[in-house]
Amino acid sequence: MSSTRDQEESRAGFQCSTPSPTLGDLEKNDGGLPISGDPFLLRNGFKTEEELSDLRRRQKGKRSGRAVARYQDEQNGLITSLLKPMQEHTEDARIEEDSNRLPVCPSDASCPRLRINFLLFGQVKIAIYASMAGNLGLCILQLYAAISSASLSLLATGIDSIFDLGSNIVLWYLHRKSKRLDVNKWPVGGARLENIGNIVYGRRSNHVDLVLGMLILSWAADGQVSFNLVVMVESVRDLVTHNSSSSNTNEFHLPSIIAVASALGVKITLFFYCYSLRKSNSQVHVLWEDHRNDIFLNGFGILMSAGGSKLRWWLDPTGALIIGVGILLTWGRTIYREFELLAGKSAPSEFLKLLTYNAMTFSNDIEKVDTVRAYHVRFSPPFLFWLEGINVPFAPPSLPPRIYVP
Repeated sequence: MSSTRDQEESRAGFQCSTPSPTLGDLEKNDGGLPISGDPFLLRNGFKTEEELSDLRRRQKGKRSGRAVARYQDEQNGLITSLLKPMQEHTEDARIEEDSNRLPVCPSDASCPRLRINFLLFGQVKIAIYASMAGNLGLCILQLYAAISSASLSLLATGIDSIFDLGSNIVLWYLHRKSKRLDVNKWPVGGARLENIGNIVYGRRSNHVDLVLGMLILSWAADGQVSFNLVVMVESVRDLVTHNSSSSNTNEFHLPSIIAVASALGVKITLFFYCYSLRKSNSQVHVLWEDHRNDIFLNGFGILMSAGGSKLRWWLDPTGALIIGVGILLTWGRTIYREFELLAGKSAPSEFLKLLTYNAMTFSNDIEKVDTVRAYHVRFSPPFLFWLEGINVPFAPPSLPPRIYVP
């Protein structure tokens, strides 16, 4: 249903009541507001904060009033986006891309902007190296705890820590590699290497090579899923074949609990450090999410392992089973999203509306636009889109009826 709605929203047939067309070069639009500023009078639909407050205070059902106010607020955002000059959209995209790049250490620290970049470079470097060291310590301690205590819950969390460590090593390698790339061969520098690192963490990637990205994702997913399936099978076997005449609790192994708790404390420290930097760099944001997930995962593993030793034996295998199922669901959702983009999922309807509006208002010579489509060409943006049925009176023969823009 959603894809059908997006396709319907992507089709546009507007009659623009603009001044009479004049011959001119269609490629020389300055990219600002349309020629007449607001030819479709979109500003008339903009609601002020007072009007939105009145909608929320409607006596005819508070829920309906809030829903209408929420809808009007979304329309305000759409109108603002459509009327924003293209230069501002381009500048916003450039700023966002620059903020998401792996920072490269500047050679001249005298410039204030370079001093800020140098400080950010040092903070991101600390976050990456400290996270890698923390994951290494967590991996060793959790493997020791799982082996010494024979706890299935700690084994499930230990498997996750192994793959976290592998992801950190790849991220560290890409961080170093990005500073040594030949700009003549790789003009974008470390920006695309950052996205390869994101794919290892199961995140959506931008501008990443298809084959390499799929190999990394498949290796990480297959390995972690396979190990978790083994743990899940062992958990089910333990629950089914447990001897009812034996003790109601497992043997309590205090050193293993202390080891995992110590590693958990390090993770909490890294979580708060990356929390302060998560909005400045997407790599740090990925690390922050990793630490956040590990806090819940390892905390739950400790509770279920200790519960199996102090309360009931079945808490330990049940905890391992829950952790395994959670990891499988997470990876399944990630792979599903990646293949949606790989199959050419349609762009968001807001993006299609922006394309349609800018195509219509690009020039006074354009009267109608029949179809606007945009879809993913790799894992994520950029999009490939085309415009069909552009009706231009007195159109030059060189103007194609269909325009493709990568």
